[in-house]
Amino acid sequence: MTLLISLVVIGLLFLLLEILVIPGVTVAGIIGTALIIIAIWQAYDQYGSQTGLIFLGSSITVSIVALYFSLRGRTWKRLMLNTEVEGKVDHFEKYHPKVGDEGVTISRLSPMGKARFNDDYFEVKSLSGYIDPNTEVVIKKIDHNSIVVKSKNN
Repeated sequence: MTLLISLVVIGLLFLLLEILVIPGVTVAGIIGTALIIIAIWQAYDQYGSQTGLIFLGSSITVSIVALYFSLRGRTWKRLMLNTEVEGKVDHFEKYHPKVGDEGVTISRLSPMGKARFNDDYFEVKSLSGYIDPNTEVVIKKIDHNSIVVKSKNN
């Protein structure tokens, strides 16, 4: 009987490993299910139907209780990282572009791309569709860290 209980416990550990750690259907879930089924089958075969039914009911109950306690919120809050990132990236470190500044596109803006303003490179967005490389552009709008440009010729 001790061997059968051990098989159920090991099978349950494999199933919990499958559910909580390893995503998808893997070998751990198949092994865990097989161990529990073999233990229940052996309980019926070796000890009779009454003991087999008791063993089946106990296995199901223990499995449900173990799953409940492992999926509770408080269990995982102990393992969670409870810090927040409060840092902020300043994209405009050296040069602070202003509306009306002129520059040159480095890559094709379709509608996003790179442009150079006063020897600093920025990711910009085109206001008027596609703009080819090496085209002079003017900053029309700055919204937080987003720079909107328009071709100087238009």
